[in-house]
Amino acid sequence: MCGIVGIFDTRDRREVSRNLLSRMNETQYHRGPDECGIHIEPGLGLGHRRLSIIDLSTGQQPLFNEDNSVVVVFNGEIYNYQQLIPELVALGHRFRTRSDTEVIVHGWEAWGEACVERFRGMFAFALWDRNRSTLFLARDRLGVKPLCYALLPDGTFIFGSELKSLLAHGALNREIDPCAIEEYFALGYVPEPRTIFRHARKLPPAHTLTIRRGVALPEPVVYWDPRFTLDRRLSVTDASAELAQRLDESVRLRLISEVPLGAFLSGGVDSSAVVASMAGMSSEPVNTCSISFADPAYDESHYARQVAERYKTRHYVDRVESEDFDLIDDLARLYDEPFADSSAIPTYRVCQLARKHVTVALSGDGGDENFGGYRRYRLHMMEERMRALLPLSMRRPMFGLLGQAYPKADWAPRMFRAKSTFEVLGRNSVEAYFHGVSILRDPMRRRLFTDSLRSQLGGYNAVEVFHRHARQANTEDPLALVQYLDLKTYLVGDINTKVDRASMAHSLEVREPLMDHPLVEWLATLPSSFKVRGQEGKWLLKKTLEPRLPREILYRPKMGFAVPLARWFRGPLRERVRHALLGERLAATGFFDQRYLAQLVDRHESGVSDNSSSLWTLLMFDAFLRNVLDAQTESRPLHKAA
Repeated sequence: MCGIVGIFDTRDRREVSRNLLSRMNETQYHRGPDECGIHIEPGLGLGHRRLSIIDLSTGQQPLFNEDNSVVVVFNGEIYNYQQLIPELVALGHRFRTRSDTEVIVHGWEAWGEACVERFRGMFAFALWDRNRSTLFLARDRLGVKPLCYALLPDGTFIFGSELKSLLAHGALNREIDPCAIEEYFALGYVPEPRTIFRHARKLPPAHTLTIRRGVALPEPVVYWDPRFTLDRRLSVTDASAELAQRLDESVRLRLISEVPLGAFLSGGVDSSAVVASMAGMSSEPVNTCSISFADPAYDESHYARQVAERYKTRHYVDRVESEDFDLIDDLARLYDEPFADSSAIPTYRVCQLARKHVTVALSGDGGDENFGGYRRYRLHMMEERMRALLPLSMRRPMFGLLGQAYPKADWAPRMFRAKSTFEVLGRNSVEAYFHGVSILRDPMRRRLFTDSLRSQLGGYNAVEVFHRHARQANTEDPLALVQYLDLKTYLVGDINTKVDRASMAHSLEVREPLMDHPLVEWLATLPSSFKVRGQEGKWLLKKTLEPRLPREILYRPKMGFAVPLARWFRGPLRERVRHALLGERLAATGFFDQRYLAQLVDRHESGVSDNSSSLWTLLMFDAFLRNVLDAQTESRPLHKAA
């Protein structure tokens, strides 16, 4: 895995400062501590930090074609590069290395912008073609690897794997985007294409950006989109057999490495499926890494141990103490913008553990989205059946009024917590799902934000992110719709972002077999009943894995990767939360109503409400202000590899 940066003059061929480019590049040292490469020519500079995985001796970047007219900097892995090389050689291209990177430059020469359609893997790259005066940027289909960019007022285009590299340029305006604040407090992350900064953007997954000197910056172009046709007719037996074959193929492709390799093993279905597949094709014991929690309510390490013992893996476990909250400032510096998924803490720790033993780790990420594993999917489908009984024109006023009138009762037994049910029944499918996944829901955000911020928003609501994607989903199936929304939002903005930053902080490459795009495409053709059946999620996956894993692993309740926020905020973090949320820094932004902040804190401390998710979201926003917005970006590694 690597980090890439670049500077491109869109108007002329002004000289690029080597010192400036190097400073931008070195902010991402943690992404590639093994080697550094720089290329500069009139009007262009490309930088690369390398974490050596494949072709250790000759895979240095920037990498050129035969006549040095095409050059690329690349972050990721092209898993099918060995299949593409003979095809490109037959077209007359000569290879000087054994690296997957060289496939990109020759693929561009052979297929142009369509080259990305031939690549199977995770990638973000920038390619310069001098003969065409063209800079070409691309990001993989599911957004595993990040890429952000900005066009500066003087016509300079800058890009990098992380926002910190753009901030290091010095000319990027750090003005916060009000719409990004709205999206962050709704979702806990800033979804693509926005960043927290008004003048910087993320390249969306499955998009390319082609820039030609002297031409206005175009909009990114989409090259792939999953189609939930649900029209494949297979028996359960045939579907299970094909799924097993596809899963094994995806894992096999991701075992290509010239450095130590292993896997995360939580004891859940997805990571256990990956480990079982790895063990079935490895002559040596698989290296597996997991985290145990001091608090038994959050600990599932004994399930991981079961799988490790079954497959005789070389199993490593680190214990996370119940009060492991010292990472708050480190996380803010890692993510460069507000990020409110508290599972970033154990994710950071398991990456830290894994890097002591391996350089590459396979994960089970993407399994819930692709196989239908989230509990919220089952709830959404149940609500959809209820919504179908009455037209929206009747439901909206009826249940909207009940939702407003019914008290919020976090303290009450679940059967008496009807407020949320009324609220979702009074909405359409997209609005209801957005409401269900929001951290601070619409009424809370209205109360949290000041009149000034609401005025800047001009009526904008973060639900538009979901509406925008829903318009492209091309399905009316309730499960398929929310799976599509999660593939476009939560998987990219939360899960992939969390894992990329946490792993790269330790110079660890993470590969995700359950996000193999042919597998994703195939799963999207299966009926939804193969994914959720009754109260069972991941139905087909679990049936397929019955010969490989114990039933106790497959059919136990899902735990998740959580930390005890509610207890922290009433105990050891109580004063820190009060100081941060009610202090001068948040007040000085002019974004937040101080009385409502005090109410959130007081009601949580007293036990009247569980506001832990809201408080964590605010705490991480404060940490962003302190560690990113108010800090000078330094050219130094964030964390040394263990």
